Amino acid sequence: MNDLTGTNPTASLQDIGAACIARARGLIPLLQSAADRIETANELLPDVLDAMFDAGMFKLLLPRAVGGYELRPIDFIQCVEAIAEGDASAAWCMNQGSGCSMAAAYMAPEVARQIWAGRRDVVAWGQGPGAKAIRAEAGWRVSGTWSFASGSRHATWLGAMCPGCEADGTPMVRPDGKPWERTFMFRREQARIDDVWQVMGLRGTGSDNFTIEDLFVDDAHSLTREYEPERRQHGPLYSFQAMQLYASGFASVALGISRAMLDSFVALAQKKSQAWSADALRDNHAVQHIVSYSDAAWKAARAGLHRTVDDAWRDVTRTGVLSLEHRMEIRQAATYAIHVSRDMAHSVFHEAGSTAIFNNRPFERRLRDVNSVSQQLQGRRTHFESVGLYRLGGEPNLRWI
Repeated sequence: MNDLTGTNPTASLQDIGAACIARARGLIPLLQSAADRIETANELLPDVLDAMFDAGMFKLLLPRAVGGYELRPIDFIQCVEAIAEGDASAAWCMNQGSGCSMAAAYMAPEVARQIWAGRRDVVAWGQGPGAKAIRAEAGWRVSGTWSFASGSRHATWLGAMCPGCEADGTPMVRPDGKPWERTFMFRREQARIDDVWQVMGLRGTGSDNFTIEDLFVDDAHSLTREYEPERRQHGPLYSFQAMQLYASGFASVALGISRAMLDSFVALAQKKSQAWSADALRDNHAVQHIVSYSDAAWKAARAGLHRTVDDAWRDVTRTGVLSLEHRMEIRQAATYAIHVSRDMAHSVFHEAGSTAIFNNRPFERRLRDVNSVSQQLQGRRTHFESVGLYRLGGEPNLRWI
């Protein structure tokens, strides 16, 4: 990384963001050329990781105090989108790891540096139903299995989120009355990694399971994410929850995939003729309609997401608080962008005809990738129901908002 890291006090947030976006776009050719190898390996490859680490792509949401960029969300999601134009799995891992790095804002800086300050340091975590942490002297005994740990094959540290319990097993409660869920950080080699990632799309994310059994984690390496009394970094970025960055970031993965797919189809249509026809594909009226309509739908979904994220940022910089209204707006815009991207990819894939079904073309892989994005938590159709209920004056479940 050069002197446009977050440690340069003379660089503006806009300058830093623009430099990061340019670096991300500069990686697209490498990622496109490596996409097949990434998919075959079921993980990001050393040359890809080296390039992404050199460009600082896993430091974008890390606090400046820990050596990160602490980017504005609007700049971050453009970086994610650019990486996704190159390869969806690389963008997915980048977004997931970046969201994890926001936890550094809730740890002592010297501990956060131990976890994230190295050039290749990345944290991965996943879902752990049934996991638990038992209070011990100066720390915790943690046990459980966590799934969908994207990027765990190249991560240096893992995070385990689970309820905290007293030494006798009684569930702990925070002062505000909520269950005391904590995240415990430990080195990857302390866990057992199980290769379960045999999937349709996003194969290169290597989203394996990991298990720990009665692992001691000291208090310094545990935190309660997004719990204001533990917050150490007070820049406006950390007034956002990781959920809003996950939502808008994974939506940007979908936007990057669908943009690359449409661009590939346009290039194909300019030179391909349909079977049993002398007419170029570009002269087909249905193709012309689909290209224009898809382009407009993509631009509208992207613009809606960007405006929503930017509006939230401006309000947070003024008030220091991310309002429920902005949380709802981000959830709605992110889910919509994922759905638009998926539907657009299906239209483009169909119009590409038999060309699209071959492995040596990018269409079928991108179709599988964008459908895998839409199957994940961030693409759930029920998010529209939650926002709709809120608009109608109800009280929706805010767990995923």
